[in-house]
Amino acid sequence: MLSIENLHKVFQASGNTEVRAVDGINLSVQPGRLLTLLGPSGCGKTTTLRCLAGLERPDSGRIVIGESPVFDSAKGIFVPPSDRGIGMVFQSYAIWPHMSVFENVAFPLRVARTRKYTSAEIKDKVRQALEMVRLGGFEHRSSTQLSGGQQQRLALARGLVHEPKVLLLDEPLSNLDAKLREQMRFELKHLQRTLRITTVYVTHDQAEALALSDEIAVFNAGRIVQRGSPQDIYSHPASRFVADFIGSANFLAGSVTQEAEPDGLACVATIVLRLDMDRLHNIEPGRVAPVVLRHVGVPDPQILAKNFAALGLIGEHVVQAVIRHVVQNRDIAVLVAGSAVHPEWARQA
Repeated sequence: MLSIENLHKVFQASGNTEVRAVDGINLSVQPGRLLTLLGPSGCGKTTTLRCLAGLERPDSGRIVIGESPVFDSAKGIFVPPSDRGIGMVFQSYAIWPHMSVFENVAFPLRVARTRKYTSAEIKDKVRQALEMVRLGGFEHRSSTQLSGGQQQRLALARGLVHEPKVLLLDEPLSNLDAKLREQMRFELKHLQRTLRITTVYVTHDQAEALALSDEIAVFNAGRIVQRGSPQDIYSHPASRFVADFIGSANFLAGSVTQEAEPDGLACVATIVLRLDMDRLHNIEPGRVAPVVLRHVGVPDPQILAKNFAALGLIGEHVVQAVIRHVVQNRDIAVLVAGSAVHPEWARQA
């Protein structure tokens, strides 16, 4: 179990300006789950991770790893990084070029303060860690003779060798080429599921987050603006920012043309679409209603072309509408929306 309560971190910028890098974050991760902190550059995700690791000292709040508080501003608790029981993989890997593969992985064990490891224990643990990441037999090779993917796995083995309570990953795949990055996503997820280690993963890559995560916390301006499963975040964004940031979408300008009925049904019109939207309660005619169009994955490419999710955004309120069928002519497409996607709709399309 990992939890963060009301965490704050402020930096002083030039001109004596305050930057609220972390602004009241509350977060918890259940054992064995992978949580991704996702957001654009400067949103506070890496600062939050560094506070978890003890590399940044927060201004206020509380952090608990396992059953032990590692930071508590009210009680004056600050546990140093080496005593937090964490493993960390940095964006740059931080591989020591003057050390062999074996010595890179053995380093956390040699400097551990919580217990002393014998030479036999170090040898056995390093061997297990290297085999886990498919680097068995590379013990005596120089770390500079490894490929990018091998260096990434070496950094991961070093982070796991002392069996940490929590694994922290700071954009570990960003330096790899596109094909290798995709391959390493699956290797990393397989390893995390096999070990069932609680993991916090930082990235700005939406595809990476959707592929790896059990849960995603979307950051913006130092705050969490939405948290949920990858499917929830993609299909039910809580704001225009989330809808625009996650996945690919097309935004159309629209407006409410018919007042919502008692059952919540209303009409939203755009230049090319007329949508009967459900769950639009208390929305009066004339209100601006941007619409974002996004496809729902279906196996048949022809069905895919005709079936997609339409999300009506009234201010920061998002309404999910799903197309049952499309009647299209040269000038207008009429979409009849329901509240859920059913496989038979796709089969009938």
